[in-house]
Amino acid sequence: MRRLSMNISAVAAACAAALLAGCNLAPVYKTPDLPVPETVSANAAPVQASEAALQQAQALQWLQSPQLRDVVALALSNNRDLRVAVESIEKARAQYGITRADLLPGITAQAQGNRTRSAADLTTTGRSTINEQYTAQLGFASYELDLWGRIRNLSEASLQQFLLSQENQRNVQISLVADVSNAWLTLAADQARLQLAKDTLDSRIKAFELTRKMYELGSTSGLVLAQNQTTVDTARGDVASYTSQVDRDRNALQLLVGGPVPAALLPTAQTLMNGADTAALKAVPVPLPSTVLLKRPDVQAAERNLQAMNASIGAARAAMFPSITLTGSIGTGSSDLDRLFGNSNSTWSFIPLVRLPIFDGGRNRANVQVAESNQRIALSQYEKSVQTAFREVADVLADRAQWGERLSAQTSMVANTQKAFDLSNARFKAGVDNYLSVLDAQRSLYTAQQTLIGLRLSEQLNRVTLWKALGGEETAQQS
Repeated sequence: MRRLSMNISAVAAACAAALLAGCNLAPVYKTPDLPVPETVSANAAPVQASEAALQQAQALQWLQSPQLRDVVALALSNNRDLRVAVESIEKARAQYGITRADLLPGITAQAQGNRTRSAADLTTTGRSTINEQYTAQLGFASYELDLWGRIRNLSEASLQQFLLSQENQRNVQISLVADVSNAWLTLAADQARLQLAKDTLDSRIKAFELTRKMYELGSTSGLVLAQNQTTVDTARGDVASYTSQVDRDRNALQLLVGGPVPAALLPTAQTLMNGADTAALKAVPVPLPSTVLLKRPDVQAAERNLQAMNASIGAARAAMFPSITLTGSIGTGSSDLDRLFGNSNSTWSFIPLVRLPIFDGGRNRANVQVAESNQRIALSQYEKSVQTAFREVADVLADRAQWGERLSAQTSMVANTQKAFDLSNARFKAGVDNYLSVLDAQRSLYTAQQTLIGLRLSEQLNRVTLWKALGGEETAQQS
């Protein structure tokens, strides 16, 4: 009967082992859904923004356009680079938790049962025997006493890496807002260029039809007709070119946003031409304190990295000193499961271990030198990030000071070239001048109008760049 019970127990143990071996805690893999339409030319449903992203975008009051703020909210909800940055923070937080856990001993519980059968020829009695042994223990293994701060410094380095990942995420977010704003404004400028090209084409077609009638009546030459045809062909080419460019701008904006943008949020041809500022910034204090630049996320990240490397030196130096690790356990043991927790069956063990480095071929000293070199590299990188921030802000402010004069001059040039074109056209129609002067005036007017659109775009981009260069600080925002 006892042998049957043993067989049943063995079968039960084997079944339990088989069931445990069949468990798999990994999540079931599923191929992610593609965040794009089924075909390249197809239109997909626009993406949606989360409530938190909408509130975050509405706080950017320096962006005057409500449509642009809504587009920024879409990007904050769906941009994949920003998602990677956020998950990097979670990863760094978990890594910091792992390192910090080494400051405390890890306590584990363990229960073990052992049944062995000895062959008859191996026993003194000449009979086979079955031995049973059961133990239950609670203890910790290899807990290091942090006498020299090695573990504390490793924990500090991990903490700084976690804080660095937060600054990187903030830097990605600021860059994303700037990139989305730039892409949206560029789309608006190219739509204005496209509208100008279409209007120019319409006027040149009308002029060509008038010239052709004059040619048919014999009041003008075939040279003038051919010259007029070239202006129509040039305008047709510009319309085709800017139509393609607008489509590419829209694709670039959708990539930044993370999906299709609702048509109601896209800029129009009049967005940059209505005289209102899409990006309005408050005047920057002059002189601007350099300490403002220290709040930039890239500068903060460089300083976090420097602090992490500094803590790593302490960890490397601590490895050169003796270390003490402790292993201990308390428990109970018995050859009979029913008497496992009997009063006289308690067990304990305590094993301190002192490790003193005597000769390691210079490994520990070399590790200290590596850590010190990393710290000096991080210091140079921090100084370089501060210098880069200073130069970026100085460059933007240098351009900022001249934008009013440049826009005023170009606006005047457009008005004067318009007058020159009108006079040349009138003189040609009156027979006073040839058509070549009309062509020159027409080209000058078209070029001046295109240049004005480009300057208005560049001025708005300069405002966005200034906000970004200042690290998204309130200093550059409109009140």
